[in-house]
This record gives sequence, C-alpha cells and structure tokens, in this order.
Amino acid sequence: MKKFILACSILISHLAYSQSTNFNDSILHSNKDKFHYKQIIIPSICLAYGVTSLKVDYLKSLNLELRNELQENHHSKFGIDDFLQYTPVVAVYGLNMLGINGKNRLKERTIKLVTSYVITSSLVLGLKSWTKVLRPDSTSHNSFPSGHTANAFLGAEFLWQEFHDENIWYGIAGYIVASGTGFFRIYNNRHWFSDVVMGAGIGMLSTKISYWMYPYLKNKLFRSHKNMNTSIFPMYNRNTLGLGLIMSF
Repeated sequence: MKKFILACSILISHLAYSQSTNFNDSILHSNKDKFHYKQIIIPSICLAYGVTSLKVDYLKSLNLELRNELQENHHSKFGIDDFLQYTPVVAVYGLNMLGINGKNRLKERTIKLVTSYVITSSLVLGLKSWTKVLRPDSTSHNSFPSGHTANAFLGAEFLWQEFHDENIWYGIAGYIVASGTGFFRIYNNRHWFSDVVMGAGIGMLSTKISYWMYPYLKNKLFRSHKNMNTSIFPMYNRNTLGLGLIMSF
C-alpha cells in the first residue's frame, strides 16, 4: 500500500519531467506554435486515465485507497493550493517585469493566456456539470475534474512555452509547482486522484491549443486592432487569489 501511495504522489511530478525531457530533441528547438502529435501524448494519457476512471471499478478503488490512506491520520488542511494554482502565470509576468523576456510580447502572450483560460474553464465547468462526481469530503457533486489543478498546469505550460528557450528550469519549476497543487488537492481531501490527473491533462492541452490557435486569431480577429492595449493585475476575493484582465481596443 505504501508503494502505491508513493507512486500516486509522484506521478503528477513525473509529468513535469516527461514534458521537459522526453521530447527535448523533437520539440524543444522546433516551432511550438505548430501542431505536432508528440505534444499531445502526455495530455492525452492524462485525459484517457481520467475518463476511464469514471467507469472502471479498479481505478475507482485506487482513488478510494489513496484517499483513505492520506486521511488515516488526522491532519490540518493547507490552503496553499488556492495560491499555487496561479503561481506559474504570475511568474511569467513577474519575469518580464524583471527584464527577462519570454517568447512573445505582452499582448500576444496575454491573448494566448486568455484563450487558454476560456478553453479550460469551458471544459472543467462542462465536465463538472455533466459527471456530478461526489467530492472526497462529500461537500458537493462537482469533483471531476480538478479546476485548481487544471489552472496550475495551464500556467505551467504557459510558463514553459514562454521561457523554455531562455532557461529550461523556468518551465520545470512551473510543472513542479503545478504538481504540488495537484497533490494538495488530494491531501486536503478536495479531489480524487483521477480528478487531478484529468485536470492536469486539460490544463496542458488547453494552453497548447491556444498557441496553435493564435496565428488564426491574429490574422482573422485582431488584425484590425493594432492599437489594442492590455493590462493584467492581481485580484483577491473571499480568500481566493486571481488575476484581472483589461483589454482596450
């Protein structure tokens, strides 16, 4: 059982390592705004696992075993996951303020980020409403998938896309933070393991899609708005940290 728990706790971290190293030769030095099937292997595995877990009893039992083991000894909850989910995105703009330039200019990267959030939010909210999975703490029927984890991995992929050419460790750090977010969602008894894996897949894939879509958005939707101004700022409401966006044309 202990080996199983260890494997579960490090699986999401392994996603970061695989994203950063396994595809280094074929992707790292290529144009990542162009689709390549290898870019969707890891997100697809996560999505497949998540969807399968809804029907396969063995995967459901794994969720339950992990939850029971983590909750066996009474412990205090850590609300750090509410903040960690946004850390990779904040890091992108923070690095830029420090003079470390990413791959895209402010307007371009912000459009990609907003597109990522639109895709992620649509998928997460739609799946929560459709599947109605009970949370481990039995507070509500909207457990699947994990929105916090989706946001964290969206941001991790965003950080990777913008700064891996500058320093690969920026992207790796983002994925480590995202993995920590997923772990704390399970540790705090707010999500099942499969919720977190599904959220990770959605977040990564949403950001990849936004980068693939950007050339179309740029040519078809934004070419007449050359003077568009964008500003992004932190928000705090009801113990939740977020980001605000203002776009003027």
